[in-house]
Amino acid sequence: MHDGQVLAESDAALVLHETGCPDRYYIPPQDVRLDLLTPSGTTTHCPFKGDASYWSLPDAADLVWAYPDPKPEVAEIRDHLCFYEVEVS
Repeated sequence: MHDGQVLAESDAALVLHETGCPDRYYIPPQDVRLDLLTPSGTTTHCPFKGDASYWSLPDAADLVWAYPDPKPEVAEIRDHLCFYEVEVS
């Protein structure tokens, strides 16, 4: 949830545990309200996961990211979406 709006609901989220980071939930795209998100031009590189692409809400830039071509060690997160600063319930 973000500002009271449900952005995703899933029973199939993958949890990624990274040293020094909070657990991150990677959600299959079919369980995410993609109609509310706009692709942004932002990309980042993680030496462990690969290159990420980002999506935004009108009031929250780069709130969501995904790895379209992750490294083989984390291949299961391919195209799953992960959220910054949201309520998880």
